[in-house]
Amino acid sequence: MATRSKPAPTSTTMPAAAKPARGVRVRPVPAVTRSIAILRLLGEQKQPLTLKSVAQALDLVPSTCLHILRVLVSEDLVTVDPDTKRYALGTGMISLARSVLEGGGFTQLVQPVLDRMAAQFGVTAMGVEITTRQTVLVLAISQSNQPFRVHTDVGSQFDTLVSATGRLIAAYGGEGWPVLKEKFAQVVWDKAPSYTAWKKEVELTRARGWALDRDHFMAGITVVAVPVFSSGGRLVNTLVAVGLTSQLGAPLVQQMAQGMQREAGELSALLG
Repeated sequence: MATRSKPAPTSTTMPAAAKPARGVRVRPVPAVTRSIAILRLLGEQKQPLTLKSVAQALDLVPSTCLHILRVLVSEDLVTVDPDTKRYALGTGMISLARSVLEGGGFTQLVQPVLDRMAAQFGVTAMGVEITTRQTVLVLAISQSNQPFRVHTDVGSQFDTLVSATGRLIAAYGGEGWPVLKEKFAQVVWDKAPSYTAWKKEVELTRARGWALDRDHFMAGITVVAVPVFSSGGRLVNTLVAVGLTSQLGAPLVQQMAQGMQREAGELSALLG
C-alpha cells in the first residue's frame, strides 16, 4: 500500500473452509446515515462547503441538511464560518479519532510490532483494518530509516481487493469466485494482473497464509501482507510491509513473511 528462520506457528493461518461471521441485520436510520455522509463529504473536501453544496452533493433536502448540520455544529463535529456560512469538520473529530487510536486494542498492540518490522527489514510497516464497508483502513504506521520511504497516512483507505491485503480478503473473506471476479474488475492497479493469475495468487495465499504483490499495485513496489484473525476466525486486521522491489528479493520476502506470521499469531492471541 502506498499513495500513489522458523516456520510460522499454525495459529497464524486459517483453513480454507473458514466461514465469515453471520451478518447482522442493519435497520435503516436515515438521520444517522445522512449525518455520517455529511461528515465523510466534509472530510474529503479540501475547503469548506456551503449548505447548498452539501445538500446537492448528497441529494438532500436543504432544510433537512441544515438541521443535521446544526446538530453536528452543536457537538463540535462540524464548524461553520458565521461570515461565509461555509461548513468544515470541527475539532470534535480530533477527540474522537484520538479516542480510537489511544483506546487500546489492535492499534496500540501493533505499533511496537511495526517498529520492529521497519527496523529489521528496512520497510514501511503498517497495521490495517478491514472495515465493515470492506475497505482497507490504515490504523498505524512505522517508517524505516532508509533514504527512500513509501508514504501514506494514518486514516488512508484503499479499495477492497487491491494489493496484498486484497488477496487476503479474497482468500479468507468467504465470497465466491463469481463475486470476487466482479470486484476484481473494478480494482485500480498500476499494472493489473490478469484475473487468472490473480486467482492463482489468491489460492497460493490461502495455502501459505500470507500474500504478496510485486509491482502490480504500484510499479517498483513490493507489498507483503499477513492476516490477523479474531478469536472467531474472522479476518479483521493485517500486517503490511512495503518496500522497493529491487531491495526485496525472494529470500528476504520469505524471511520477512515468516517473521510477520509469528507476530500476527501473537497479536491474534492477545486480541482474542
